[in-house]
Amino acid sequence: MKCVEMVGVKKLEVAKTEDPKLVGDDVVIEVSRGGICGSDIHYWDQGQPKGLVMGHEFSGVVLHTGNRKDLKIGDRVTALPISPCNECYACKSGNPQYCRKTWDKAVGLSLASSGAFAEKLVAKSDMVIKLPDSVSDEEGAMIEPAAVGLHGVNLADIQIGDKVLIVGGGIIGLVSAMFAKLNGASYVAVSETNPKRGKKAVEYQVADEWLDATDKKFVENAVSKTCGGFDKVVECCGAAPAVQSALLTVKPGGRVVLVGVSMAPIQFLSVVAVMSEIDVQGAIGYTKEEFETCINLVAQKKIDILKFLSKTVGLKKVQASFEELTSPKCNSIKILVDPKK
Repeated sequence: MKCVEMVGVKKLEVAKTEDPKLVGDDVVIEVSRGGICGSDIHYWDQGQPKGLVMGHEFSGVVLHTGNRKDLKIGDRVTALPISPCNECYACKSGNPQYCRKTWDKAVGLSLASSGAFAEKLVAKSDMVIKLPDSVSDEEGAMIEPAAVGLHGVNLADIQIGDKVLIVGGGIIGLVSAMFAKLNGASYVAVSETNPKRGKKAVEYQVADEWLDATDKKFVENAVSKTCGGFDKVVECCGAAPAVQSALLTVKPGGRVVLVGVSMAPIQFLSVVAVMSEIDVQGAIGYTKEEFETCINLVAQKKIDILKFLSKTVGLKKVQASFEELTSPKCNSIKILVDPKK
Protein backbone atom coordinates (compact mmCIF):
# COMPACT_ATOMS: atom_id res chain seq x y z
CA MET A 1 0.00 0.00 0.00
CA LYS A 2 1.00 3.65 -0.40
CA CYS A 3 2.01 5.68 2.64
CA VAL A 4 4.05 8.67 3.78
CA GLU A 5 7.12 7.77 5.85
CA MET A 6 9.48 9.76 8.04
CA VAL A 7 12.91 9.68 6.38
CA GLY A 8 14.79 12.47 8.16
CA VAL A 9 14.64 15.83 9.90
CA LYS A 10 11.65 17.70 8.45
CA LYS A 11 11.54 15.19 5.63
CA LEU A 12 8.65 12.95 4.62
CA GLU A 13 8.41 10.83 1.47
CA VAL A 14 5.70 8.86 -0.27
CA ALA A 15 6.60 5.18 -0.16
CA LYS A 16 5.18 1.71 -0.60
CA THR A 17 4.92 -0.68 2.31
CA GLU A 18 3.22 -3.91 3.20
CA ASP A 19 -0.41 -3.87 4.23
CA PRO A 20 -0.74 -3.70 8.03
CA LYS A 21 -0.56 -7.07 9.71
CA LEU A 22 -3.60 -8.19 11.67
CA VAL A 23 -2.67 -8.84 15.30
CA GLY A 24 -5.04 -10.77 17.55
CA ASP A 25 -8.47 -9.19 17.77
CA ASP A 26 -7.62 -5.85 16.15
CA VAL A 27 -9.73 -4.09 13.52
CA VAL A 28 -8.39 -3.32 10.03
CA ILE A 29 -9.53 0.04 8.64
CA GLU A 30 -9.30 1.52 5.16
CA VAL A 31 -8.46 5.17 5.75
CA SER A 32 -10.88 7.80 4.47
CA ARG A 33 -9.26 10.86 6.04
CA GLY A 34 -6.32 11.52 8.36
CA GLY A 35 -5.44 14.74 10.16
CA ILE A 36 -2.09 16.49 10.58
CA CYS A 37 -1.59 17.24 14.28
CA GLY A 38 0.82 19.43 16.22
CA SER A 39 2.40 16.33 17.77
CA ASP A 40 3.07 15.04 14.26
CA ILE A 41 4.98 18.25 13.63
CA HIS A 42 7.10 17.61 16.75
CA TYR A 43 8.13 14.22 15.32
CA TRP A 44 8.77 15.83 11.92
CA ASP A 45 10.99 18.49 13.52
CA GLN A 46 13.13 15.76 15.10
CA GLY A 47 13.05 13.40 12.12
CA GLN A 48 12.57 10.47 14.47
CA PRO A 49 11.79 7.66 14.53
CA LYS A 50 12.71 6.98 10.92
CA GLY A 51 10.17 4.87 9.11
CA LEU A 52 7.27 6.20 11.19
CA VAL A 53 3.96 6.50 9.36
CA MET A 54 2.11 9.21 11.26
CA GLY A 55 -1.58 10.05 11.45
CA HIS A 56 -3.47 9.40 14.71
CA GLU A 57 -6.56 11.42 13.78
CA PHE A 58 -8.65 9.49 11.28
CA SER A 59 -11.88 8.11 9.90
CA GLY A 60 -12.29 5.07 7.70
CA VAL A 61 -14.16 1.96 6.66
CA VAL A 62 -13.91 -1.44 8.35
CA LEU A 63 -12.12 -4.12 6.29
CA HIS A 64 -11.78 -6.71 9.08
CA THR A 65 -13.94 -6.68 12.20
CA GLY A 66 -11.51 -8.41 14.58
CA ASN A 67 -13.39 -9.59 17.65
CA ARG A 68 -16.12 -6.96 17.38
CA LYS A 69 -19.46 -8.71 16.92
CA ASP A 70 -21.22 -5.34 16.52
CA LEU A 71 -19.12 -4.32 13.50
CA LYS A 72 -19.43 -5.39 9.90
CA ILE A 73 -17.28 -4.88 6.84
CA GLY A 74 -18.07 -1.48 5.34
CA ASP A 75 -18.98 0.25 8.60
CA ARG A 76 -17.71 3.82 8.87
CA VAL A 77 -15.63 4.30 12.00
CA THR A 78 -13.06 6.31 13.86
CA ALA A 79 -10.99 5.23 16.85
CA LEU A 80 -9.02 6.37 19.84
CA PRO A 81 -5.46 5.75 18.59
CA ILE A 82 -4.19 4.62 21.98
CA SER A 83 -3.30 1.12 23.21
CA PRO A 84 -4.17 0.98 26.94
CA CYS A 85 -3.59 -2.22 28.91
CA ASN A 86 -7.12 -2.22 30.46
CA GLU A 87 -5.63 -3.59 33.70
CA CYS A 88 -3.87 -0.73 35.54
CA TYR A 89 -5.31 1.90 37.88
CA ALA A 90 -5.51 4.51 35.11
CA CYS A 91 -7.51 2.22 32.83
CA LYS A 92 -9.82 0.99 35.58
CA SER A 93 -10.50 4.56 36.70
CA GLY A 94 -11.63 5.51 33.20
CA ASN A 95 -8.42 7.34 32.28
CA PRO A 96 -6.66 5.20 29.67
CA GLN A 97 -4.91 8.31 28.35
CA TYR A 98 -2.30 8.05 31.10
CA CYS A 99 -1.95 4.30 31.20
CA ARG A 100 1.81 3.60 31.08
CA LYS A 101 1.33 1.39 28.02
CA THR A 102 -1.15 3.57 26.17
CA TRP A 103 1.39 4.99 23.72
CA ASP A 104 3.48 1.83 23.18
CA LYS A 105 1.43 0.75 20.15
CA ALA A 106 -0.46 3.98 19.51
CA VAL A 107 -1.68 4.34 15.93
CA GLY A 108 0.49 6.80 14.02
CA LEU A 109 2.61 7.56 17.08
CA SER A 110 4.71 4.39 17.22
CA LEU A 111 6.61 2.16 14.82
CA ALA A 112 4.48 -0.71 16.10
CA SER A 113 1.28 0.71 14.58
CA SER A 114 1.30 2.72 11.33
CA GLY A 115 -1.09 5.64 11.10
CA ALA A 116 -3.50 7.34 8.72
CA PHE A 117 -0.95 8.75 6.30
CA ALA A 118 -1.45 5.46 4.52
CA GLU A 119 -4.22 3.57 2.76
CA LYS A 120 -4.92 1.18 5.66
CA LEU A 121 -4.26 0.88 9.39
CA VAL A 122 -4.96 -1.42 12.32
CA ALA A 123 -6.65 -0.18 15.51
CA LYS A 124 -7.22 -1.78 18.90
CA SER A 125 -10.72 -3.27 18.66
CA ASP A 126 -12.09 -1.81 21.89
CA MET A 127 -10.99 1.67 20.80
CA VAL A 128 -12.95 1.60 17.52
CA ILE A 129 -16.21 3.57 17.45
CA LYS A 130 -18.90 3.60 14.75
CA LEU A 131 -19.66 6.93 13.12
CA PRO A 132 -23.31 8.00 12.83
CA ASP A 133 -24.50 8.72 9.29
CA SER A 134 -24.79 12.39 10.23
CA VAL A 135 -21.01 12.60 10.83
CA SER A 136 -18.95 13.06 7.65
CA ASP A 137 -15.57 11.47 6.97
CA GLU A 138 -13.96 14.88 7.53
CA GLU A 139 -15.72 15.36 10.85
CA GLY A 140 -14.81 11.82 11.87
CA ALA A 141 -11.12 12.59 11.40
CA MET A 142 -11.48 15.76 13.49
CA ILE A 143 -13.09 14.10 16.51
CA GLU A 144 -9.67 13.35 18.03
CA PRO A 145 -8.43 16.97 18.23
CA ALA A 146 -11.88 18.08 19.38
CA ALA A 147 -11.65 15.57 22.25
CA VAL A 148 -8.22 16.93 23.22
CA GLY A 149 -9.73 20.39 23.54
CA LEU A 150 -12.73 19.11 25.50
CA HIS A 151 -10.45 17.26 27.94
CA GLY A 152 -8.34 20.36 28.60
CA VAL A 153 -11.41 22.51 29.18
CA ASN A 154 -12.94 19.90 31.48
CA LEU A 155 -9.76 19.84 33.55
CA ALA A 156 -9.82 23.65 33.69
CA ASP A 157 -13.24 23.35 35.35
CA ILE A 158 -14.57 26.45 33.61
CA GLN A 159 -17.58 27.92 35.38
CA ILE A 160 -20.31 30.24 34.12
CA GLY A 161 -18.91 33.76 34.05
CA ASP A 162 -15.22 32.78 34.04
CA LYS A 163 -12.75 34.79 32.02
CA VAL A 164 -10.60 32.39 30.02
CA LEU A 165 -7.40 32.72 28.02
CA ILE A 166 -6.48 30.14 25.40
CA VAL A 167 -2.77 30.28 24.56
CA GLY A 168 -2.34 29.32 20.92
CA GLY A 169 -4.67 29.59 17.94
CA GLY A 170 -4.09 26.24 16.25
CA ILE A 171 -6.81 23.61 16.01
CA ILE A 172 -6.49 22.56 19.68
CA GLY A 173 -6.61 26.16 20.84
CA LEU A 174 -9.67 26.96 18.74
CA VAL A 175 -11.68 23.92 19.82
CA SER A 176 -10.67 24.68 23.43
CA ALA A 177 -12.00 28.21 23.00
CA MET A 178 -15.20 26.78 21.52
CA PHE A 179 -15.74 24.48 24.50
CA ALA A 180 -14.89 27.27 26.96
CA LYS A 181 -17.72 29.30 25.41
CA LEU A 182 -20.08 26.34 25.63
CA ASN A 183 -19.19 25.94 29.32
CA GLY A 184 -20.40 29.47 29.99
CA ALA A 185 -17.22 31.58 30.00
CA SER A 186 -18.19 35.25 29.88
CA TYR A 187 -15.01 36.30 28.07
CA VAL A 188 -12.67 34.13 25.99
CA ALA A 189 -9.45 35.48 24.52
CA VAL A 190 -6.96 33.67 22.30
CA SER A 191 -3.31 34.71 22.35
CA GLU A 192 -1.33 34.17 19.15
CA THR A 193 1.92 35.21 17.52
CA ASN A 194 0.34 34.75 14.07
CA PRO A 195 -2.19 37.53 13.31
CA LYS A 196 -3.95 35.44 10.65
CA ARG A 197 -4.74 32.68 13.14
CA GLY A 198 -5.60 35.16 15.86
CA LYS A 199 -8.14 36.91 13.67
CA LYS A 200 -9.67 33.57 12.70
CA ALA A 201 -10.43 32.83 16.34
CA VAL A 202 -12.73 35.87 16.38
CA GLU A 203 -14.01 35.26 12.84
CA TYR A 204 -15.06 31.71 13.80
CA GLN A 205 -16.85 33.18 16.85
CA VAL A 206 -15.03 30.97 19.35
CA ALA A 207 -13.23 33.92 20.96
CA ASP A 208 -14.29 37.43 21.91
CA GLU A 209 -10.86 38.82 21.19
CA TRP A 210 -7.39 37.81 20.09
CA LEU A 211 -4.33 39.13 21.87
CA ASP A 212 -0.98 39.60 20.15
CA ALA A 213 1.49 37.40 22.04
CA THR A 214 4.42 39.29 20.47
CA ASP A 215 3.32 42.60 22.01
CA LYS A 216 5.84 43.73 24.65
CA LYS A 217 2.90 44.78 26.84
CA PHE A 218 1.00 41.53 26.27
CA VAL A 219 0.95 40.44 29.93
CA GLU A 220 0.14 43.92 31.19
CA ASN A 221 -2.71 44.31 28.70
CA ALA A 222 -4.10 40.83 29.37
CA VAL A 223 -4.18 41.37 33.11
CA SER A 224 -5.75 44.84 32.79
CA LYS A 225 -8.53 43.47 30.57
CA THR A 226 -9.50 40.99 33.27
CA CYS A 227 -9.07 43.12 36.40
CA GLY A 228 -6.19 41.11 37.79
CA GLY A 229 -5.89 38.07 35.58
CA PHE A 230 -7.85 35.30 33.89
CA ASP A 231 -9.73 32.81 36.03
CA LYS A 232 -8.53 29.93 33.84
CA VAL A 233 -5.78 29.64 31.20
CA VAL A 234 -5.52 26.72 28.79
CA GLU A 235 -2.03 26.53 27.27
CA CYS A 236 -2.05 24.83 23.85
CA CYS A 237 1.48 25.47 22.52
CA GLY A 238 4.01 23.72 24.74
CA ALA A 239 6.75 26.31 24.18
CA ALA A 240 8.50 27.92 27.16
CA PRO A 241 7.31 31.49 26.37
CA ALA A 242 3.72 30.22 26.07
CA VAL A 243 3.86 28.44 29.44
CA GLN A 244 5.42 31.51 31.04
CA SER A 245 2.72 33.77 29.61
CA ALA A 246 0.04 31.43 30.99
CA LEU A 247 1.47 31.70 34.51
CA LEU A 248 1.78 35.48 34.26
CA THR A 249 -1.76 36.13 33.00
CA VAL A 250 -3.78 33.87 35.31
CA LYS A 251 -5.11 35.47 38.49
CA PRO A 252 -3.71 34.50 41.92
CA GLY A 253 -5.30 31.21 42.92
CA GLY A 254 -6.34 30.56 39.30
CA ARG A 255 -5.78 27.48 37.22
CA VAL A 256 -3.47 26.80 34.27
CA VAL A 257 -4.00 23.66 32.21
CA LEU A 258 -1.02 22.53 30.12
CA VAL A 259 -2.35 20.90 26.95
CA GLY A 260 0.59 21.78 24.72
CA VAL A 261 3.39 19.22 24.55
CA SER A 262 7.11 19.91 24.35
CA MET A 263 9.45 17.11 23.31
CA ALA A 264 12.34 18.88 25.04
CA PRO A 265 12.85 20.37 28.52
CA ILE A 266 11.50 23.90 28.95
CA GLN A 267 12.28 26.58 31.51
CA PHE A 268 9.82 28.86 33.28
CA LEU A 269 9.71 30.86 36.51
CA SER A 270 8.13 28.45 38.95
CA VAL A 271 8.24 31.18 41.61
CA VAL A 272 5.29 32.82 39.83
CA ALA A 273 3.16 29.73 40.40
CA VAL A 274 4.41 29.37 43.98
CA MET A 275 3.86 32.96 45.08
CA SER A 276 0.34 33.13 43.61
CA GLU A 277 -0.61 29.56 44.53
CA ILE A 278 -1.56 28.82 40.94
CA ASP A 279 -3.03 25.40 40.24
CA VAL A 280 -1.02 23.94 37.33
CA GLN A 281 -2.70 20.91 35.75
CA GLY A 282 -1.27 18.66 33.05
CA ALA A 283 -3.56 17.31 30.33
CA ILE A 284 -2.95 14.44 27.93
CA GLY A 285 -5.37 13.12 25.34
CA TYR A 286 -8.91 12.46 26.56
CA THR A 287 -11.10 9.84 28.13
CA LYS A 288 -13.15 7.50 25.97
CA GLU A 289 -16.27 9.19 27.31
CA GLU A 290 -15.02 12.60 26.12
CA PHE A 291 -14.19 11.14 22.70
CA GLU A 292 -17.71 9.73 22.40
CA THR A 293 -19.18 13.02 23.65
CA CYS A 294 -17.53 14.84 20.76
CA ILE A 295 -18.98 12.36 18.26
CA ASN A 296 -22.45 12.92 19.74
CA LEU A 297 -22.09 16.72 19.74
CA VAL A 298 -21.06 16.67 16.06
CA ALA A 299 -23.80 14.19 15.13
CA GLN A 300 -26.43 16.38 16.82
CA LYS A 301 -25.00 19.52 15.15
CA LYS A 302 -24.35 21.11 18.53
CA ILE A 303 -20.79 21.98 17.53
CA ASP A 304 -19.31 22.82 14.15
CA ILE A 305 -15.77 21.57 13.69
CA LEU A 306 -15.74 21.68 9.89
CA LYS A 307 -15.25 25.45 10.01
CA PHE A 308 -11.71 24.75 11.21
CA LEU A 309 -10.91 22.63 8.13
CA SER A 310 -8.65 24.53 5.74
CA LYS A 311 -8.01 21.95 3.02
CA THR A 312 -7.69 18.27 2.14
CA VAL A 313 -4.58 17.01 0.34
CA GLY A 314 -3.29 13.74 -1.09
CA LEU A 315 -0.23 11.82 0.09
CA LYS A 316 2.03 13.64 -2.36
CA LYS A 317 1.32 16.97 -0.65
CA VAL A 318 1.82 15.90 2.97
CA GLN A 319 5.42 17.18 3.10
CA ALA A 320 4.36 20.55 1.71
CA SER A 321 1.50 20.70 4.20
CA PHE A 322 3.88 20.23 7.13
CA GLU A 323 6.04 23.04 5.76
CA GLU A 324 2.96 25.24 5.42
CA LEU A 325 1.70 24.57 8.94
CA THR A 326 5.08 25.51 10.45
CA SER A 327 5.37 28.76 8.51
CA PRO A 328 4.94 31.91 10.65
CA LYS A 329 2.66 33.23 7.91
CA CYS A 330 0.45 30.14 7.82
CA ASN A 331 -3.26 30.80 7.35
CA SER A 332 -4.37 27.18 7.68
CA ILE A 333 -5.80 25.64 10.83
CA LYS A 334 -6.52 21.98 10.05
CA ILE A 335 -5.26 20.06 7.03
CA LEU A 336 -6.63 16.58 6.33
CA VAL A 337 -5.07 13.86 4.20
CA ASP A 338 -7.03 11.71 1.76
CA PRO A 339 -4.81 8.69 0.85
CA LYS A 340 -6.86 8.11 -2.30
CA LYS A 341 -6.53 11.67 -3.61
